[in-house]
Amino acid sequence: MARITGNDLRDHVSLEKREEIDDGYGGVVGQWVTQFERNACILLSKGGETVIAARLQSVQPALIIVRHDAETATITAAWRLIETRSGTVYNIRTSADMERRGRFITMLCESGVAT
Repeated sequence: MARITGNDLRDHVSLEKREEIDDGYGGVVGQWVTQFERNACILLSKGGETVIAARLQSVQPALIIVRHDAETATITAAWRLIETRSGTVYNIRTSADMERRGRFITMLCESGVAT
């Protein structure tokens, strides 16, 4: 992977976490709630197609990198990420400080899969 700098964070993303909201009838409804927005670097990987329920479905993996801070350190695989310009929704598979230097959080994500 190429060396990432602050100048490479040209994309804008919104990070969402699923929360259970009271539906007013004694039950709960799951809803995605925006936690924060950040500039990011989206590096698309080679995509592919999988067969799900006898249908082809395209899957686009990507590495998405954001600056490390107190909020981005809380990102988990239960969250999702939305590229605000295109509206593309990415499921986060992993999230870690890959450099171990406290500069960036790298997320392995996939679009085209169920959220």
